[in-house]
Amino acid sequence: MRKPASPAANAVVFINARLIDPASGRDEPGGLLVRDGVIADLGPHLRRNAPDGVTVVDCRNHVLCPGLIDARVFTGEPGQEHRETLKTASNAAAAGGVTTIVVMPDTTPVIDQVALVDFIQRRARDNAAVNVHVMAAMTRELKGEEMTEIGLLQRAGAVAFTDGQSTISNARTMRQVLNYAKDFGALIVHHTEDVHLTGTGVMNSGEVSTRLGLPGVHKFAETIVIERDVRLVEMTGGRYHAANITCVESLETIRTAKAKGLPVTCGVSINHLTLNENDIGPYRTFLKLRPPLRSESDRMAMVEGLTAGDIDIVVSCHNPQDVDVKRRPFAEAADGAIGLETLLAAALRLFHADQIGLLPLLRAMTINPAKLLGLPGGKLEIGAPADLIVVDLGQPWVVDKARLRSRSKNSPFDESKMQGRVLRTLVAGETVYQYDDDAR
Repeated sequence: MRKPASPAANAVVFINARLIDPASGRDEPGGLLVRDGVIADLGPHLRRNAPDGVTVVDCRNHVLCPGLIDARVFTGEPGQEHRETLKTASNAAAAGGVTTIVVMPDTTPVIDQVALVDFIQRRARDNAAVNVHVMAAMTRELKGEEMTEIGLLQRAGAVAFTDGQSTISNARTMRQVLNYAKDFGALIVHHTEDVHLTGTGVMNSGEVSTRLGLPGVHKFAETIVIERDVRLVEMTGGRYHAANITCVESLETIRTAKAKGLPVTCGVSINHLTLNENDIGPYRTFLKLRPPLRSESDRMAMVEGLTAGDIDIVVSCHNPQDVDVKRRPFAEAADGAIGLETLLAAALRLFHADQIGLLPLLRAMTINPAKLLGLPGGKLEIGAPADLIVVDLGQPWVVDKARLRSRSKNSPFDESKMQGRVLRTLVAGETVYQYDDDAR
């Protein structure tokens, strides 16, 4: 569901900007004209010169680029609004420079019927500040047994199909899902975790888990499922996306599949790109994630995979959890962390550390997810939706969970120092967030 253009955002020109468009490789000084919710013109000729009769915004040499597309967002609506609503999630997204969110079906009830896809779209239209799209369930009630009506759900607006944080253990069922989805060109997004291998594990298996006295989760619990799924893709030809890989062995499997020309892609969460198992420290439950944070060597492998283009997209894996389930002993605490508002700032850590260039970093959060999901945004191009952000790459700030806009406050970056802040966010040409006007 895309936000309609606002009459108030009829014509605005952004001058004196650093235009960055990962889709075309553009990185140059210039300006951009927005009219009727879409990009009407852009280029160096608008850097200093504004057309007559339009509102002028001086970007002061800051980055102007496409808004981010976050393809893995969990909310509590419907059924668990105490965790997060579409409204609060969208406000957090806007503040973080995310102009499109794709919500998961892990709600109460599960989004496995046409009526529920329609419900989310209507709620988003009425309450959300950013574009909201739905990934519907691929099996009923996320049980991994009976397929949903993928064709009908796609027609209702579902952009892809997933069982969220649940894994289809039965290979026959997974094969049927891939076969059926292929008839509709639908994308299957899978959380790869062998729950029998995971068992009672709560963090990455290794020296750190032993030292902390916590049961570990071996990374092969992830890789084994990916290897099985790739074989099933070979059998069926269905489009497949591994939702969140975390280790070098999984990356190697994806690389091999791509080298064979299979329709396989993968994503990585910002947490697994910028944090490792050592950050858990004194049992910090805000860093209890699923899949768990891995070793530093695995984290670096994820960065290298992203730089090389083997990893297609970066997601926040935004998963709000309230105090009651997070303020517990580490082994008993719920999995998950919020991440919409810190997605870009955390990603910029890699850029500032010279671990990855700005264009490939932004590409994985703009045009790549747009292409993967068939969405119209993610690029600076005449006629494209004016979903844009202005970013000060150098501005320092400190994450304060009390000031985050998410309803839940379980940020793994709480009290962390960041460099890079979103100054303005536009959706369909309308400003939905502006830092200067933010009363704090």
